[in-house]
Amino acid sequence: MRKARPSGIERLESYLVKMIQEKGADQDQPGGIRALLVLLKCISFVFALVVHVRYALYGFGFIRRFPLGVQVISIGNVTAGGTGKTPVTEIFARTLAAEGRKVAILSRGYRRKEAPWWQRMFTQVIDPPLVVSDGKHVLLDAATGGDEPYMLASNLPGVAVVVDRNRVKAGRYAVNRLGCDTIILDDGFQYQKLKHSIEVVLVDSTNPFGNGNMLPRGILREPAWNLRRADIIFLTKCRGDVSAVKEEIRCYNKSADIVECNHTPRVLKDVWSREEYPLSWLEGKTLCTLSGIASPKGFENSLRHLGAKVVWCERYADHHRYDSSEVLYALNRSADMGADALVTTEKDAVRFPRFETSPIKCLYLRIAIEILAGGENFTQIIDRICFRSTAS
Repeated sequence: MRKARPSGIERLESYLVKMIQEKGADQDQPGGIRALLVLLKCISFVFALVVHVRYALYGFGFIRRFPLGVQVISIGNVTAGGTGKTPVTEIFARTLAAEGRKVAILSRGYRRKEAPWWQRMFTQVIDPPLVVSDGKHVLLDAATGGDEPYMLASNLPGVAVVVDRNRVKAGRYAVNRLGCDTIILDDGFQYQKLKHSIEVVLVDSTNPFGNGNMLPRGILREPAWNLRRADIIFLTKCRGDVSAVKEEIRCYNKSADIVECNHTPRVLKDVWSREEYPLSWLEGKTLCTLSGIASPKGFENSLRHLGAKVVWCERYADHHRYDSSEVLYALNRSADMGADALVTTEKDAVRFPRFETSPIKCLYLRIAIEILAGGENFTQIIDRICFRSTAS
């Protein structure tokens, strides 16, 4: 079976991501690419101006922030993708639910299936938010609710997951209809319409701020100095000495607590049957990978670190919605190459179409956050949310 070609927009997105993601990645490019990068630089200046004006309007009160009357914990970043928000959102939700809080996660549901923008623009009907989970049952699939909300709902029994572009509306629904007393705003650092109680910001220690430019010339959603708004900073993907990154962060925020953590593999699961395999199963195995995430190298390297030989990596753009031909092509090619399994990420697995039979094992790697340093800072934030005294 021939491979289905990704769309032109997706190919362009993947190419540009390579150009803007890291310092030096844009060197020694042909003249046409350099001209494109100059154009992107000009657009980034305009984008930066819009960001500054928007924050000024909120700061001076010309645009209102809406409170919900409950704790709102915003988890986000200053860069576009790749910092690992979902596992951090999960550890906050799981810990708070275990402490007796009635938690709801609010998400935009990025790239979920919805009506075209021109229909939404001219539709006057105000629909209620989508409830992916009411805390008791998972009610929607990944296509309707979004892959990350569905994954969180599946992994967090007792936690509600509500999706809407208007997260003020979603938050009011969670509080008034679902009885929630603690709101986690997923990817909320830039969402200023809803008033935040605590700002949690993630920084990727392997690539903190990209090439230092704003979108679309770089990966910054807003200037790095806006880290000064953070109450607690999760430094993710810490696999070595991160002192230089911490010093850079302290240039922008001298007081925020810092938690050093890593995204650690926990278990392998079959994509369709959910049968579990221990990580030791990977030792000496030959693997192929299929992924559509912002930073696939970390996922692929984690398999190598666990003793596997990775012989072929198929990558798509972040949040790619797979069709049957793409997954079947990857399965068949992996089998033809003599691989022991095709491995994907948990976030990708929820977007796979279902097959009754497969020519090869198809597994996903379940990841969880491991706090390496600053665990007491995380505990203090949980105590603050739960209104417990932190005095010794």
